[in-house]
Amino acid sequence: MTNKIILDTDPGIDDAMAIIFAEAHPEIELKAITCVYGNATIENGTHNALFLKQKYGLQADVVKGAAKPMVRPPVGATVVVHGESGLGDVLAPAELSVKADPRPAYQYIIDALRAEPGEITLVAVGPLTNLALALEAAPEIVTLVKEVVVMGGAFGVNDHRGNVTPYAEANIHDDPHAADIVFGASWPVVIIGLDVTEQSFFTKDYLDRLRDDAGEVGQFIWDISRYYLKFYSEKVGLEGCHVHDPSAIAYVIDPSLFTLREGPVRVVTDGPAEGMTIQKFDTRKYMHDEWQSHESQRVGVAVEDERLLSLYCQTIIDYSQKR
Repeated sequence: MTNKIILDTDPGIDDAMAIIFAEAHPEIELKAITCVYGNATIENGTHNALFLKQKYGLQADVVKGAAKPMVRPPVGATVVVHGESGLGDVLAPAELSVKADPRPAYQYIIDALRAEPGEITLVAVGPLTNLALALEAAPEIVTLVKEVVVMGGAFGVNDHRGNVTPYAEANIHDDPHAADIVFGASWPVVIIGLDVTEQSFFTKDYLDRLRDDAGEVGQFIWDISRYYLKFYSEKVGLEGCHVHDPSAIAYVIDPSLFTLREGPVRVVTDGPAEGMTIQKFDTRKYMHDEWQSHESQRVGVAVEDERLLSLYCQTIIDYSQKR
């Protein structure tokens, strides 16, 4: 069965890894890449997506989206992790032959869901501003989407609580108000957060194998990973990188890779815990409960990491052999 997806992303090194993964797997139809600020500016992120579209002949539309959060002041591009333009030491050509769709990303999402009701999964691996804007403009899309899969958040499982503050993950911290809207809407959301993405690692040896076994595609992934691995080595103390954004694609391909926990989710929108994600997963009735009226969503709490790593590696190798 083919899963039609719109990938909402802030390309970004691991975003590029996820885009290629989605394009490469035969069970995914990548219909569009809607871009958002985050790892890079919206201009650089959209340009990076167009570069990948041209480089790999993607049929997916590329759409420029939000340039800043809904309420909070912008945090700025994550240059220390992803480099000045977003793809580490790899620079996209200044001139490209492909163009972005003229619609804003939120409108593209609305139009796509209306055109194919119940068929499209939204996979969001950056700040959730585009999705929240789409909800505000057309609340009925909650009945039109197949599923929403989000890479973001951290719930304290497996001792993972945050990566940009002690209690906040980067995508949610970039726009906590948008995240609270998206998680509180009455559509089905699966959150693949640090609780599971930091349980999987692309080690140096793993990426070397991709370079050696997956032709030009593996070489490109290896090239963009150099800057990323340097950050992880110097700042985090790891000889490898966590599998963040590709994990969301892996969920769409094979949900059995993950164990999920159900319950409504809220996001702290200001103060020192800004961006913290909290799930109520008990059934107790409380006198004061601002979770109770919200939709129950699903949060990843465990992952079969070896199976996930094998899926990614084999998908990229198979894709490289067909090119």
